[in-house]
Amino acid sequence: MQLLALKIDADTLRGTREGIPRLVEILQQYGAGATFLFSLGPDHTGRALKRVFRPGFLKKVSRTSVLEHYGLQTLLYGTLLPGPDIGRKALKEMQATAAAGFEVGIHCWDHIRWQDGVGQANQQWTFAEMDKAKNRFRDVFGVSPRTHGSAGWQMNVDALRHLDDLKMDYASDCRGTHPFLPVVNGELFSCPQFPTTLPTLDELIGVDQITKENVAEHLLNITNERREHSQVFTLHAELEGMKFLPQFEDLLKGWIAQGWKLVSVGELAESVRDDQLPRHQFLQGLIPGRSGTLSLQGPAFPPTAVAASSTP
Repeated sequence: MQLLALKIDADTLRGTREGIPRLVEILQQYGAGATFLFSLGPDHTGRALKRVFRPGFLKKVSRTSVLEHYGLQTLLYGTLLPGPDIGRKALKEMQATAAAGFEVGIHCWDHIRWQDGVGQANQQWTFAEMDKAKNRFRDVFGVSPRTHGSAGWQMNVDALRHLDDLKMDYASDCRGTHPFLPVVNGELFSCPQFPTTLPTLDELIGVDQITKENVAEHLLNITNERREHSQVFTLHAELEGMKFLPQFEDLLKGWIAQGWKLVSVGELAESVRDDQLPRHQFLQGLIPGRSGTLSLQGPAFPPTAVAASSTP
């Protein structure tokens, strides 16, 4: 039985408070595992409006109702309204997720700040953002984080180095096809990457006659064709945990019927030996349905062509 890992990103206070409990309930109903990745600091979703000038952003927004999925109040956080502290105001929901037996990890400290800033950030900025998230994670859950999944699949080389510093067991910070060890400019990093391998619902809806009504069927056709290899699907508390919850339930039913075992990223990682992972470039590029560049799994490297990270 092949493994399909579910990675759930919680970007906002509303998504954490409302979407996460619904997802916990439906996953328990179907006996599915999942990894929940939390934004742990301020909700500054309203500041994302500056992306209006990014190529492809308006096209994506026109396909999915941002106001419907996020709500007016959330879209004002960080602009006309102060950004609420998610880690404090949604503490109960976060702790309940872990208490229900689900894997939990770090998404970011400030989702908008990370997604829009890390690509141009220096080491000091990058380490500070990651350390704030790490410290809040410890405050919330009482343990050190084991896994990381970056906001918007945005990373830089210093973030990869700090994953090694923080002794993360594995991460899911990019898009790709299979697990690997990342390499940047010949430097090999020790934290394995388990990339998102499947398109997200918001990338599919509105493209090639795919609608909210048939998107689950379309995605199930993709997974039916890929049953020889493990997969990672990313969903969002604000989407699949709310307006897209019926579509997500259709996916759960379909994946179980196809014979997939639905697991956390951690369980997928346990099925793979680190010493057998291939080395691949970790680079930036574009994917269909999403605006801007993001981190991607690149071409493979022979083991002799890379050097281990000098990070202690």
